[in-house]
Amino acid sequence: MKSHIRLTAHILLLGYTMLLSYWMIWGFGRIKQPEYSYNLVPFSTMASYFPIRDMGSLINIVGNIAVFVPFGVLIPLAFRVGFRKMLGFFLAGLFLLEMIQLISRRGSLDVDDFMLNSIGVTLGYGLLGVVRKWRSG
Repeated sequence: MKSHIRLTAHILLLGYTMLLSYWMIWGFGRIKQPEYSYNLVPFSTMASYFPIRDMGSLINIVGNIAVFVPFGVLIPLAFRVGFRKMLGFFLAGLFLLEMIQLISRRGSLDVDDFMLNSIGVTLGYGLLGVVRKWRSG
């Protein structure tokens, strides 16, 4: 891969990571909560959103997927890694951010977020594969 593509991917990855970190810790009016918030039971948070009854539920589900799609594109471009390593890097970074949310009490550590975010990064990786196949002819 051309070095300018890798450099651009590194820059975009760093910038998007910083933006998303801001959103997850301080954005959208997040304030320090009086208690720690966490969910370690798979599907318990998602169950409250299905069936989708309002715009808030839809935004939560789609948002938790969509905002992580860029990582599925940028991590492989920046580091020339396959799906498993890309997912490993992603989950390590996501775990760090989720722990910061928990410890700072400016969000919650939620296993359902991990699942939805992983769907997003997987969709991004798949999209990158489609684009690569299309470009190669």
